[in-house]
Amino acid sequence: MSSRIAVRDSTGVTVRRDVLWRSGAITAVFILPALVLRFSALDPHPVVALVVYGAAVISASFLLAWAAEAAQMDVSGGLAIAVLALIAVLPEYAVDLYYAYTAGHDPEYVQYAAANMTGSNRLLMGLGWPVVVLVSLAVANKMTAKKMTAKPVSTLALEQGNRVELGFLLIAGIAAFIIPVTGRIHVVFGIALLAWFGFYLYKLTRGDVEEPELIGTAATIGGMSTKARRSTVIAMLVFAAMVILVCAEPFANSLIDAGSELGIDQFLLVQWLAPLASEAPEFIIAIIFASRGKGTAAIAMLISSKVNQWTLLVGSLPIAYLAGGGEGASLVLDGRQTEEMLLTATQTMMGVALILALGFHRWSAWVLLALFLIQFPITSTEGRLVICGVYAVIAVCALVVNRRHILPSLTAPFRGHGSPGL
Repeated sequence: MSSRIAVRDSTGVTVRRDVLWRSGAITAVFILPALVLRFSALDPHPVVALVVYGAAVISASFLLAWAAEAAQMDVSGGLAIAVLALIAVLPEYAVDLYYAYTAGHDPEYVQYAAANMTGSNRLLMGLGWPVVVLVSLAVANKMTAKKMTAKPVSTLALEQGNRVELGFLLIAGIAAFIIPVTGRIHVVFGIALLAWFGFYLYKLTRGDVEEPELIGTAATIGGMSTKARRSTVIAMLVFAAMVILVCAEPFANSLIDAGSELGIDQFLLVQWLAPLASEAPEFIIAIIFASRGKGTAAIAMLISSKVNQWTLLVGSLPIAYLAGGGEGASLVLDGRQTEEMLLTATQTMMGVALILALGFHRWSAWVLLALFLIQFPITSTEGRLVICGVYAVIAVCALVVNRRHILPSLTAPFRGHGSPGL
């Protein structure tokens, strides 16, 4: 039963409205303390501030995710995936751009802008992609197990339309190597990435509007009348965005202060904790879709998020830096940040190379996950460069195996029509 039909039932309306009110109440419980703290004269302990503001950011992220899912009722399928992926990671962007802006007049913050960006980027591909694939395959094999003649499934098949996203990501990933090679993100390069992102959205608007399969709170909103749905979506987006803007600065600063209080490397705290918090709703949405047998749609959303990060996010950093008073036309990176950028770029190339044939194998997911996890105990420059080498070798091997798919992927953005909706 679709969300529209279900909501028309009188009993269903009551139940679904209860879901909406309950979801709103739960998020309000975590958002209101942060707003009170933000506009009061209170000066809490950094760890307390981190928890309060972090909870508000996560709650606002869920509001964004629910609204973005429901918005799929009104936009084209491919664009819906891109919008959902973009809105779901807005909190991460707000924190990262705050660091970049502050770095313009406080050089110490440059490292945090790079840390947040590289952490979120690698988290998405190193953890998000593999988990979604492994869950999808587990669900598929559970279903095939009921059919005695069915063979076990070891590959998550992507749709032909997903080649457009892969093409955009492949080109952006290749261009990303300019950053570690030059040791900086030039504003001209940033503008080029923003233009590439704009072209990406343009291509995805050419798809047809499709009614998505929604669940929970998003289904309640999606089942409303067109006017009520659009008003609710806009109100949720605006409110959540305001909460994130209000909490981004204290949340970002509390990460650094809490690191000092707890004796934890501030760079690592900014690199992993903030992205994990802000991307939690997106991961949850993707895993839910994967668990319901819609793994292709789930991985398409995460691929779109990866495109967003390498284009919109990276492209915005030098602009935010200059807006904050930065000198010159580039956001200059130090040695550690350059290594992190190289590690992130090589991981991206490996991930894309592995799925160029529009098939995500189980072993590919395990390799991505293993290489992501193994980096944490490795803290030396030599160790990071070794991991970069491993990523590069696997990427080259995968490109050789999938060589006939390279040209179609590179040209897909210029002739494709976007991927289907969820």
